Amino acid sequence: MIIGIPKEIKNNEFRVGLTPSLVNGLTRQGHSVLVEKNAGAQIGFADAQYQAAGATLLEDAKAVFAAAELIVKVKEPQPIECAMLHADQTLFTYLHLAPDPVQTQALIESKAICIAYETVTSSSGALPLLAPMSEVAGRMSIQAGAAHLEKSKGGSGLLLGGIPGVATAKILILGAGVVGRHALQIAVGMGAHVSIMDRDLDRLRQIDALYGNRVQTLFSDQQSIENAVRESDLVIGAVLLPGGSAPKLVTAAMIKQMRAGSVLVDVAIDQGGCFETSRPTTHAEPTYIEHGVIHYCVANMPGAVARTSTIGLTNATYPFIEQIANLGVMEALRLNSHLRNGLSICRGQLTSAPVARAQKRSHVPIDEALLSPDLVEVCD
Repeated sequence: MIIGIPKEIKNNEFRVGLTPSLVNGLTRQGHSVLVEKNAGAQIGFADAQYQAAGATLLEDAKAVFAAAELIVKVKEPQPIECAMLHADQTLFTYLHLAPDPVQTQALIESKAICIAYETVTSSSGALPLLAPMSEVAGRMSIQAGAAHLEKSKGGSGLLLGGIPGVATAKILILGAGVVGRHALQIAVGMGAHVSIMDRDLDRLRQIDALYGNRVQTLFSDQQSIENAVRESDLVIGAVLLPGGSAPKLVTAAMIKQMRAGSVLVDVAIDQGGCFETSRPTTHAEPTYIEHGVIHYCVANMPGAVARTSTIGLTNATYPFIEQIANLGVMEALRLNSHLRNGLSICRGQLTSAPVARAQKRSHVPIDEALLSPDLVEVCD
């Protein structure tokens, strides 16, 4: 199979779809890997390393998209990239389609097969390709929140852990999934007063058993959220509905009750955000102020630690990439139900039910789409 690795073009995005060592794993099996020049140069993966791994370097993304059968990326394709996709091609990357009808339509029109990292599953029901970046984003969310509580960045001037004789900052984490648990680990380590909310009592019991009275666990309902948000200096939005839009758990009215200079970090912004006042920001301009509260809503937070993120992500994606390359995309989708759960768009048909619900579109069930005679004829 011919596999293409274009350079990421989203604002301040330096991750890359495969490391040189993993490219070597593919070329040793007889696959061709096309890498856009300087795709990984910013994070220490030089063109010479890719060449030594057996890759062919191409001058630009246009050449990669034109020749590759499988495009492996990190972030959702930008409009110029969507326009370069074509039928008989597979795209494997994060998509986050639910809040993005424009991208959804562009990918439908491309006639490509589009598989989303964030909805590929594991035998335990987890999301193995989302987990590494959720771990990074969870840990980074506390760092970002702590930095923006500093007065020089517009915050209220609080140190998360306080000092002897001075109260610690109050942190609220909404959601006890992968993001929330990793945010919790860092927050506790920094000595803050931490509360975490979820509707899954088993998760809350696990956290209580692990942290004891260092963490306050709360069942998530509207009144409890309102009370906790009002008293918090830093709120981390860490909720997830796989493939769908994030619920708006924190309203503008709640935010108005917070102290000026408090901080919101919306890790769910890729899926539309869980604060009513959230809108996507970039690493170049990561924050804005609404109702006196700083909003940090960077849609590619792990891109700030791009080398760590790339290695963590590609370790997880590689087995699926290898299977697609060795079997062909259609056979891989038929044999691997977990990969099949990532199929979002298939040759002009939307196949993701959560995206369809979020955008009020019709969709074709995945199994039905894969049985399409036209699809079998073209892709097999």
